[in-house]
Amino acid sequence: MHKILALWATPRSTSTAFEWMMRMRGDMQCFHEPFGEWWYQGEGAPWPRKKPDGPRTPGLTFESAWQVLKSAAAMGPVFSKDFPHYIENHWTDAFLAHYNHSFLIRDPAKVATSMYKHWPDFVLKEIAILEQRQLFDRLTDQMGAAPPVIDSDDLLEDPHGIVEAYCTAVGIEFMPAALTWEPGNRDEVSWYDGGSWHGNLRDSDGLKPQPRKYIDIEEAPDRVKEIYETVLPHYEAMHKHRLAAASA
Repeated sequence: MHKILALWATPRSTSTAFEWMMRMRGDMQCFHEPFGEWWYQGEGAPWPRKKPDGPRTPGLTFESAWQVLKSAAAMGPVFSKDFPHYIENHWTDAFLAHYNHSFLIRDPAKVATSMYKHWPDFVLKEIAILEQRQLFDRLTDQMGAAPPVIDSDDLLEDPHGIVEAYCTAVGIEFMPAALTWEPGNRDEVSWYDGGSWHGNLRDSDGLKPQPRKYIDIEEAPDRVKEIYETVLPHYEAMHKHRLAAASA
């Protein structure tokens, strides 16, 4: 079985654009949040805001989603973009050993305000940064060194340099051509709500350099500011380990 190259991200962090770049490589099977559908609408779904009349996927369990991933990895290289809070209760050493781990972080002011825009009633559990930090620390202790971390702002400012550094860190070939693509439908990542969260990706033609933007969290509602203040120290701890661009 091949080790599964995992990108443990936080929502609203350019993670699906990064995943799309990995799909453009063409040298591995890519999965979009394989445990997400189960977390939201599978059997025993742990989503804290699920409703009794919400959508359900019969027969979908953590175990069935995991079996799909393992079966794919038995056949060839696999990349999986996922959020760690989906599976925090399944982080056994045996489970984690199946992965080549990496992380994508983002300024929590940007994550929290973007989540609020899409889901005004989102809760702390849905932002994933606490779980990112817990998994990051666990893996760092196990391996004796921090796993690769990329920051969304760094990625957007210098996509070529950060992707090249990432590829070196996780042991895969850097393919510059994968950073560009044609705009269009993104059915592969649209299992939730018809892909309504991925409008920017649908209209994009690649990972292109973008200037950094500043978000003033003081303009956010108090509840959002409280979530930001809770997760900020954990983001900052991971941020210290972020990869520098290969050209730096």
